[in-house]
Amino acid sequence: MSGFPKFVEFREEGPREGFQIEKEIYPIEQRVAFIDLLSKTGLTRIQVGSFVSPKYVPQMADTAELFKRIKRQPGVEYTALWLNEKGFDNALSAKDVHIDARLLFYASDAFSRHNNNCSATEMRERQRDWITLYNKHGFQVESAYVMAAFGCNFEGEIPRTRVLEDFRWIVGLCEETETPVPNLMVADTMGWGTPETVKRMIDGVREVAPEARIGMHLHDTRGLGIANLYAALSMGVDLFESSVAGLGGCPFAGHGHARAAGNVCTEDAIFLCHELGIETGIDLEALIAAARNAEKIIGSPLMGRVMHSGGLGKFRTATA
Repeated sequence: MSGFPKFVEFREEGPREGFQIEKEIYPIEQRVAFIDLLSKTGLTRIQVGSFVSPKYVPQMADTAELFKRIKRQPGVEYTALWLNEKGFDNALSAKDVHIDARLLFYASDAFSRHNNNCSATEMRERQRDWITLYNKHGFQVESAYVMAAFGCNFEGEIPRTRVLEDFRWIVGLCEETETPVPNLMVADTMGWGTPETVKRMIDGVREVAPEARIGMHLHDTRGLGIANLYAALSMGVDLFESSVAGLGGCPFAGHGHARAAGNVCTEDAIFLCHELGIETGIDLEALIAAARNAEKIIGSPLMGRVMHSGGLGKFRTATA
């Protein structure tokens, strides 16, 4: 399958990915206002925060309070991240969290130990229990992620065969547990992907699971985020996770610099899609306003391009 999709879904991760990597803990009032701006852009899913250990990620310690304070908009799902059963329980008990039931796999054993304090094999086996837990609470698995899918700052190059073996294992687990195959999410957690490796990976995942919807979680760490997104679009991928203003990055990925570029930038990606004639349902100007608000909160220049230059609409109007 190839050719651009007609509509692309973007899931916003800036409020979580963006603020978890910052050393400063910003006032909750500012982050609530930021999420409220995002809620009015046409985004249909926003990841508000994470239920993880405040010892290791103190920036996310007030996630439950964030869920209490945000102004929900109709048609928008507000999600959170968790990495263990305690985090899942906290998400269940928080106010109106949309439970995005997900399975997590690591192509890199070293990254699994840094991020989850267990081996990649142990993490893989735990997913059986996660399916049971989700079923117990009436949730169907929606997405399965393979992280560090292109390379790892601790291990180096990750063989494509290792990633595809994880996806085969996921498909087998779904058959074993009579679980429908979820969205298969390829996560370039540390920004090792290139357009050609992205294309080859998508081809490989399609061979493993021809009927599955493939999504991408891309990082712009080394400046190829938009190029990789374009490559995925050209292969027909219609689901992406991104962060407004290019916020974010994993604090356990070993980049060594807090201002390394984070996730692929939402408004830059939306601009690209719109210029290609692809619908997203998102108001670019409203998203730019949210990105500029994020930059104001952080207090230093962020990595987005379109947030600084603006889109082309007003210039086309002026010269018409």
